Amino acid sequence: MSFNVADLLEHAVDAMPDRTALVCGDRSITYRELDERANRLAHHLAAQGLGVGDHVGVYSRNSIESIETMFAAFKLRAIPVNVNYRYVADELRHIFTNADLEALVFERRFDSRVAEVLPDAPLLTALLSVADGSPENAGTATGAVDYEEALAARSADRDFAERSPDDLYILYTGGTTGRPKGVMWRQEDVYRALGGGINFITGEYVEDEYQPSQMGSQGPGMVAMPVSPLIHGAAQWATMMSLFGGGKVVLVPQFDADAVWRAVQDNKVQVLTVVGDAMARPLMDAYKTGRYDASSLISFTSHAALFSQSLKEEYLETFPNLFLTDAIGSSESGFVGLGVVTRGVDYGQGPRVNPSAQAALIDDDGALVSMSPGATGRMARTGHVPIGYYKDPEKSATIFAEIDGRRYVIPGDYARYEDDGTLTLLGRGSGCVNTGGEKVFPEEVEGALKSHPDVFDALVVGVPDDRLGQRVGALIQAREDVELDIPAVLAQARTRIAGYKLPRSVWIVDRVHRQPSGKPDYPWAKRHTTEVPETAIPAAQ
Repeated sequence: MSFNVADLLEHAVDAMPDRTALVCGDRSITYRELDERANRLAHHLAAQGLGVGDHVGVYSRNSIESIETMFAAFKLRAIPVNVNYRYVADELRHIFTNADLEALVFERRFDSRVAEVLPDAPLLTALLSVADGSPENAGTATGAVDYEEALAARSADRDFAERSPDDLYILYTGGTTGRPKGVMWRQEDVYRALGGGINFITGEYVEDEYQPSQMGSQGPGMVAMPVSPLIHGAAQWATMMSLFGGGKVVLVPQFDADAVWRAVQDNKVQVLTVVGDAMARPLMDAYKTGRYDASSLISFTSHAALFSQSLKEEYLETFPNLFLTDAIGSSESGFVGLGVVTRGVDYGQGPRVNPSAQAALIDDDGALVSMSPGATGRMARTGHVPIGYYKDPEKSATIFAEIDGRRYVIPGDYARYEDDGTLTLLGRGSGCVNTGGEKVFPEEVEGALKSHPDVFDALVVGVPDDRLGQRVGALIQAREDVELDIPAVLAQARTRIAGYKLPRSVWIVDRVHRQPSGKPDYPWAKRHTTEVPETAIPAAQ
């Protein structure tokens, strides 16, 4: 069996060629058209010397061309590399060179940025520019080939060499803790970990590579909309999983709450995936204007960042029949747990998730934690795990370990076993605040702060303290047109977390900075606390 991404996509093409595969704005393409266009692009890349193991950068907002480029690279056994479209020149220079890019498909609007970095990326010689509505003269500095012209000049035949489940997939992390790093997976492993190739709860395997497309062809197919950027692994794999099974994937170029609801309404979207409150809260605010019909929605999931308790309650009240879930995982670990959100349950201490069959907790000494209520450790996953970080064996050694003869990936999030067998996610250990010897996990405090209805968003970091070593600091963004009552917010948080976890320092900010994926920008938060005076906290009345 060849559990290879290109093979799985081609099986869906062959089973359902005339179904709509992708929608973005007023454009749509069928599975047959997706396949033919990817074949044309693959032939163009091959003519430029690209082949097995070569790296093809995808520098774009969400688009049909992004998926075509990934598909084309996989067909050649080349490796697509996600490039964050918000990067400035120095960050682009790092990823172009660290990832050894030899080809780049990019939106025309980014032409001048690419031109600035090209002299420092000598391997990067094959450039294709995608028209994106920006002026024609915006795409001239690099001398890139026009994407559509390149496709038109090549064959649409599918005549590629046999592929392997050992072909590589690389996903560059967002760089929340330093420079972005490329996580390397075997394609079969990442399919098992993120693409639907295993039942996450029972551990039951998909045994036949044709099964997803065969099952998909027996029904009309679901309509899925990954809202987060395709530079983010959760969006890539929500898209791939849907396409493997003959679903329709709806995209918007970049996040805009009204555009999302229009697309949901126009395309009868059934499955919506977002990244935490940063997307879910603006979506709720826009929906409450009453302008949109979302009656088609069945499932609403947050990947990679957590819904706050107050927002969970608001969604369940607004959409009482919605299947609302928190999906827990990372670029390094794949999926490790799923939390189904139900009414009347307080998630203020963190999401309660059912761990996957491959999940475990590891203590600080590197041993497995017994599954007893209250036991805490770093979340880990065994089974199908990544090979390591690209060109970084030292960093790889810090998150991969062999325990009792099995290989585990241990990316750093902490969790606690509960008496019903679930896990409560506590937060990332690398951001843990050590205040007077007590460990405080930022996500837990953020959730407590966001339980107040006037708080739009919040990030929590450690702030140097002469007496405690560190104190808890919070950067808080109020809802629009609200003057925040800080004592009231802290009082509300105090009903959900212990007193030592409460912020001792607060900064009211116009906007909490997050990455395009919705993940928190903790380096920005740290800098802000050193550069901007604290907001005075008035005495409680």
